[in-house]
Amino acid sequence: MKEQPHITLRAIEPEDLDLLYHIENDRQLWDVGPTSVPYSRYALHDYVAHASADIYTDKQVRLVIEDAEHKVVGLADLTDFDPKHRRAEVGIVIVKKERGRHLAKAALEMLHEYALRTLHLHQIYAVISTDNVQATTLFQSMGYTQDALLRQWIYDGQDYHDARLFQKLLI
Repeated sequence: MKEQPHITLRAIEPEDLDLLYHIENDRQLWDVGPTSVPYSRYALHDYVAHASADIYTDKQVRLVIEDAEHKVVGLADLTDFDPKHRRAEVGIVIVKKERGRHLAKAALEMLHEYALRTLHLHQIYAVISTDNVQATTLFQSMGYTQDALLRQWIYDGQDYHDARLFQKLLI
């Protein structure tokens, strides 16, 4: 088995605005997340400036993924944080030119550790389009189970697509 690459997860800085702008406005990613409109630089700058970086306040945390050379390679999120039920939704995006390096798997492992050890979450979950074979393979390889089929869950502007709910119990 190939050794996982060394990565770090860190808070978003104002210098990450270009990355955030590129990812949030990549129309190919709109089909895998809740975004369906472009974001302005101003709106994203405002988000970076005003996000408290406190998951209990914001109900989400967005982290930048850096590789061993401190190059920014993607973003990782815990969203829909529910402290009462001790769960959150996980999301990861790796920039196109960095894909295939097992960075998403390494980031997901770090998020599991953070969710368990720091946030004391019981479970994390992901909603993945049935068309997204790479994400399905990644999450299954990380011990997530497919617990529900969500019919016509994702609308791409023309058609509805089914999605799967994947869960991982941390405790």
